[in-house]
Amino acid sequence: MPVNLPADLPAVGTLSAENVFVMTKKQAQSQDIRPLRIGIVNLMPTKIETETQLLRMLSNTPLQVEIILLQMSSHTSKNTAKEHLDAFYQTFDDIKDSVLDGLIITGAPIETLPFEKVNYWEELCKVMEWSKTHVYSTMHICWGAQAGLYYHYGVDKYSLDKKLSGVYPHRVLIPTCRLTRGFDDPFYAPHSRYTDVLTREVENTGLVIISTSEEAGLYIAASRNRRQVFVTGHAEYDINTLDNEYRRDISKGLEIAPPLNYYPNNDPNNPPEMRWRAHAHLLFANWLNYYVYQETPYNLASLL
Repeated sequence: MPVNLPADLPAVGTLSAENVFVMTKKQAQSQDIRPLRIGIVNLMPTKIETETQLLRMLSNTPLQVEIILLQMSSHTSKNTAKEHLDAFYQTFDDIKDSVLDGLIITGAPIETLPFEKVNYWEELCKVMEWSKTHVYSTMHICWGAQAGLYYHYGVDKYSLDKKLSGVYPHRVLIPTCRLTRGFDDPFYAPHSRYTDVLTREVENTGLVIISTSEEAGLYIAASRNRRQVFVTGHAEYDINTLDNEYRRDISKGLEIAPPLNYYPNNDPNNPPEMRWRAHAHLLFANWLNYYVYQETPYNLASLL
């Protein structure tokens, strides 16, 4: 079953060319079914790229999903056209009286800033507080995971000696966890960040540690009722995303190592290999199925 999207959203053409089943809102409205309402708080500067990546993941299930794209009204995007944002995005004020089945809060390349120094931090805090009562399950990704851990549980991030960038092996710590059902052991996932959180501090909050990596640290944690999920990596990344980031950093004159376990023989002259595609689709499909679809009430107003 498809994701439900505006007909002229750029991702529709890209995904259709990949034989991904997408449905326009006009088509969806003719079906007698309640789609899952999933909000995406897109904090990445390359919003169209991130939209496409996440929609690719969310489309790979038998569930119909209605997407609500959200931006921070307290931040002016420098990398996405205002016309695109005006056409496809809403703000928190637009949806604060709504209820959603699920919410995704993306990463953002601002992890070296203290949270309180981020110009939209206050607004994001309002969204995260609202999510506790108006959203059934929220998935936080990368910096979004760090922000959520800090806001909800007081777990702060710390700076790494060098950028963590690459595709790392991980293991599932809870074999019966439905979120990681079907994962290989080990499985691979991309990371790209300058900061980290301490696994023991996260565990001390009472959160469940679901997956870790010897090299990349904590990967997945969740509240015991699974309504708050924290993923420190970027399973949604395309094959070339880490390469684009690496080339960008090199062009800025930064001394940075190539992403680890990404290029054959760790040689950036070789085209990268994608080792995380199956895991990525499983992660989002399992979240939608087990943590949202099978748990969320049919009448969303009952969440309030």
